[in-house]
Amino acid sequence: MKILSKYYPCGYAESVFAIDYNKLYQKGFRGVIFDIDNTLVHHGDDSTPEIDALFFKIHAAGIKTLLLTNNDEERVQRFIKNIDTEYICDAEKPDPAGYIKAVEKLGIARSQAVVIGDQLFTDILGANRSGIAGILVKFIKLPEEKFIGKRRYLEKLILFFWHHSNCKKLDDIYKEKKNALEQR
Repeated sequence: MKILSKYYPCGYAESVFAIDYNKLYQKGFRGVIFDIDNTLVHHGDDSTPEIDALFFKIHAAGIKTLLLTNNDEERVQRFIKNIDTEYICDAEKPDPAGYIKAVEKLGIARSQAVVIGDQLFTDILGANRSGIAGILVKFIKLPEEKFIGKRRYLEKLILFFWHHSNCKKLDDIYKEKKNALEQR
């Protein structure tokens, strides 16, 4: 369904740990823009040693990182205690302005950036509206959590159509964006 395509991610992963960051680098990506809550950690949680190590691994691969969040400065400062990364707070996602500011802050082109988040209606919509590739990850939910919210059910419906469409994948999106930027 064409009307839903603005919510379609370029790719999907079970978690941030399932993404091959070396492959992203090989494909020309030089920056990862992360959401925090329910993408990297459960909502409101501090970073974990595993997340800290993931950022170290990403940086070692030659990729810059930035946290783009609707959270406030206090939340982000608490989260990045052991992580060396750029960030933008109060981003008002899915407004494209925060995404554009993120790539500028990273010093890269939009075609060299990828957004990784858990929500179609904020993270992925904002990435698409900004002309940046987006990878949706399965949102982090504690085992005892039963209620997932109405939006998550809508996301499942959209993802059904995404899986059954002929939508483009991350490699195709990157090639298109690179070609478009080269033609300018």
